[in-house]
Amino acid sequence: MNVLDALTMARIQFGANISFHILFPSINIALGWFLLFFKWRYIKTGQQAWMDAYAFWIKIFALSFALGVVTGATMSFQFGTNWPGFMRVVGNVAGPLLSYEILTAFFLEATFLGVMLFGRSRISERAHTLATLIVALGNTMSTFWILTLNSWMQTPAGFELVNGHAVVTSWLEVIFNPSAPYRFAHMLIASGLTAAFLLAGLSAYRRLKGDSSKGVSLTLKTGVLAAALLISLQIVVGDMHGLKTREVQPAKLAAIEGIWRTEQSVPLLVFALPNEQTHNNDFALGIPKLGSLILTHSLDGEIKGLESFPQHPPVAKVFWSFRVMAGIGSLMLLVSWLAAWKLRRKESPRWLLRILVGMTFSGWVATLAGWYVTEMGRQPWLVTGVLTTAEAAGGATPTMLASSLAMYLSLYAFLLVAYVSVLFHLAKKAASAQVLTQQEQLA
Repeated sequence: MNVLDALTMARIQFGANISFHILFPSINIALGWFLLFFKWRYIKTGQQAWMDAYAFWIKIFALSFALGVVTGATMSFQFGTNWPGFMRVVGNVAGPLLSYEILTAFFLEATFLGVMLFGRSRISERAHTLATLIVALGNTMSTFWILTLNSWMQTPAGFELVNGHAVVTSWLEVIFNPSAPYRFAHMLIASGLTAAFLLAGLSAYRRLKGDSSKGVSLTLKTGVLAAALLISLQIVVGDMHGLKTREVQPAKLAAIEGIWRTEQSVPLLVFALPNEQTHNNDFALGIPKLGSLILTHSLDGEIKGLESFPQHPPVAKVFWSFRVMAGIGSLMLLVSWLAAWKLRRKESPRWLLRILVGMTFSGWVATLAGWYVTEMGRQPWLVTGVLTTAEAAGGATPTMLASSLAMYLSLYAFLLVAYVSVLFHLAKKAASAQVLTQQEQLA
């Protein structure tokens, strides 16, 4: 029982770490490209408002980058302390991929972020813009390597087991494993949505505080239009990702949809309480045949049920995590298209601005829910078909894990509150400065 408790505590601890860490890359992956867009528009139009937007949002980028680096470091420690079996078995694959991620994160992002923050008055505008491009590109490349490793853990390819150790036979197959392109595209768009709603939310907050400057109007419009475009694209990519998941991870798909027995003409379950004991769904409410239509593009398409697999993930957690993600995505679609329509009519009523403020961190919720689907959906495997989570666990005691988990959670709660508070403080301060400037101009 103690081993089970230790395993559960180790999983909770790593889950807490990665949940907090992913918040910041989910913003910065796309925010770097938004900053490049602001800079490009400034050079193209000469409007100072675009440079004002750049100057404000680079502060948020730098803060998010710092927290992302700090929280990412704690996860690497846990590979050695809590999950030594992971590197022992698949270190030949994971080690190089993690090294590539570190190289791009520190040699590209960290170095040129300093140039972005402090070098504009010391170098040419073109060189400063190039630094912004390199940071955005480095951030995306860093994400590529992490998603490559995670995708390989989901759908491993290009290796063989030799004396219990994974040995690479084809790096091309490792890097471009079956699920990698879909996960990478899905994550990039998710980051775009997270950053877009952050842009729109903080800009709406500044507008509510009386800031009617051109820069706020531009970032508000940019965030809303980007969100409206990206959520539409995410629906298409999500459908492609779902079809691929049905092919390469059918047990995960069955858990997502709460399908216990193989059947045709599967309904789309809007609500249900998956029951692991009875292998049924309690209080199920579904739309007939829509599940098969979405998952197979055929009204009578067949979906394998959970009972077809000797091992399957925890159904209720995966089932509801997916619905949280899909629900937030639907809300994003509604809000972004409504806001885009209103802005096109040159209207920005206060009720709409309040809704956008409420949606400021909606991307975080959707990203976390989607990440839980991904990670819990491959259980009990850490590397599908190669290494179970239990086999990778170390010998830390439940007491040790509980004490360190309490420390992590306390620190992360403090940092999260501080981060959100600082963001709104920066927005309020910028709005107050603009209001004062506007009053002085009127006087």
